[in-house]
Amino acid sequence: MPLDLDALPTDPADLRRLVLALAEERDVEKDRADRLEHLLVQLKRLMFGRRSEKLDPDQLALAFEDLEQSIAAVHAEMDAAAPVERRRRRTGDERASLPKTLPEIERVIDVAPEDKVCPCCKGERHVIGEDVSRRLDVVPVQYRILVTRRPRYGCRTCETGVVQAPAPDHVVAGGLPTEALIAQVLVGKYADGLPLYRQARILARQGIEIDRSVLAGWVGHACWWLKPLYDRLRLHLLSSAKLYADETRLPVLDPGRGRTKTCQLWAYARDDRPWGGGDPPAAAYVYAAGRAADHARDHLGGFAGILQVDGYAAYKSLVTAKAGKGAGTPLPITLAFCWSHLRRKFYELHVKQGSPVAAEALRRIAELYRIESEIRGRAPEERQAARDERTRPLVESMRTWIDAQLARVSGKAPLAEILRYAVNHWAGLCVFLDDGRVEMDSNAVERCIRPVTLVRKNSLFAGSDGGGDHWAIVASLIETAKLNGVEPFAYLKSVLETIVMDYPASRLDELLPWNWKTAVNG
Repeated sequence: MPLDLDALPTDPADLRRLVLALAEERDVEKDRADRLEHLLVQLKRLMFGRRSEKLDPDQLALAFEDLEQSIAAVHAEMDAAAPVERRRRRTGDERASLPKTLPEIERVIDVAPEDKVCPCCKGERHVIGEDVSRRLDVVPVQYRILVTRRPRYGCRTCETGVVQAPAPDHVVAGGLPTEALIAQVLVGKYADGLPLYRQARILARQGIEIDRSVLAGWVGHACWWLKPLYDRLRLHLLSSAKLYADETRLPVLDPGRGRTKTCQLWAYARDDRPWGGGDPPAAAYVYAAGRAADHARDHLGGFAGILQVDGYAAYKSLVTAKAGKGAGTPLPITLAFCWSHLRRKFYELHVKQGSPVAAEALRRIAELYRIESEIRGRAPEERQAARDERTRPLVESMRTWIDAQLARVSGKAPLAEILRYAVNHWAGLCVFLDDGRVEMDSNAVERCIRPVTLVRKNSLFAGSDGGGDHWAIVASLIETAKLNGVEPFAYLKSVLETIVMDYPASRLDELLPWNWKTAVNG
């Protein structure tokens, strides 16, 4: 209800009715905001609860955005109707954390000079305090032209021995872009999901007409320079004692057939933080033409240790000696399978059929995860001891329960298929019981896959096999930077500026994200 302060009723009864009407309207709006917030809490519980992996987080995030916008609109309306001194800071702003590295620009909002004079004694008022607020501001991206001058010097007497500082090397020799601009294009394409044609439109809005094909050329040059660093990253991962592996599809344009072919980005990740390991987290993607086992065998050549994966047959073939394409000598690895994938199968069945057996399986698996959440971050020996005491009896009990259920259900029932999956993968599912370094699931690598799927939705497909390789190179460096708390743009800009200056191959390890972070932070 709009309120005209200059036309308030003078009659007490009318004024009372007006106040009651305003209070009722405010209560209605508050109830509306409360309902929206309650719905938001329920959706978040569905997304982040124990069954979170069954929902599409991207689609659910869109619902969150709409709900949060509606809540904010209600709050804005309520604040507009309240006196200035009663307007409060919203909890969403209070949760925001601003890094201390951001520059601070101060402005002072002062009273008029005549208000600094006291009306009673005519003396000058003095400062007795101040209110300080900090708000996040932005300076829009501003493109500029970097002009480099290299004066030449010569002798007027002998006219010999002209000297001039050497021209710096660049990613695109003699080209238009600085390394900072190339880094922005790489981050935009492979981290923020901005295909090159969209980036070309963004540039065009500022009057900079650069064709998409030119941007593609910049990306190609950058990937050529970054590939040796990417190769070093992959070697570091292969030297690990434990890795996660997964794969995701990557459509690639197939001009000969006039359509796309389905290729794969294989992902390999290391994250020892749950047990306090000393190796920094890292992720590397490898482009391949398919999901055949020979691709994984090629990628993992030289790796010996524990490989945590889902139940895909290609991984199983790595540890068996069978004839046929992609087969060969078993690799010296131990497969640890993923409880999250098993849980997902039970959950999907429970949703479809309301199966009480599936519900019981979910309850049992939830008990295992509850213990894991309590021991996460502890040393391997402590985790191992806790699992021996608390987890192992639960797992053994669950195996007995699974065998009993499998004996009583029809062999053709969907439930029997899931139970057989559990039995067939039981040895790999139990690896975590005997090694405190091993997690229950392969969620660490699935989190590395998620950014690729988000970018893929916007890019639709890679333009060629070379484009798939470039995707793997840049995405690997960006994701590893993020895992180590390194801002991708600053990292790629610095690395590109460094690596083109005849940087020795023997020192490439110094440019890996975790070493770069240490060098920058001192």
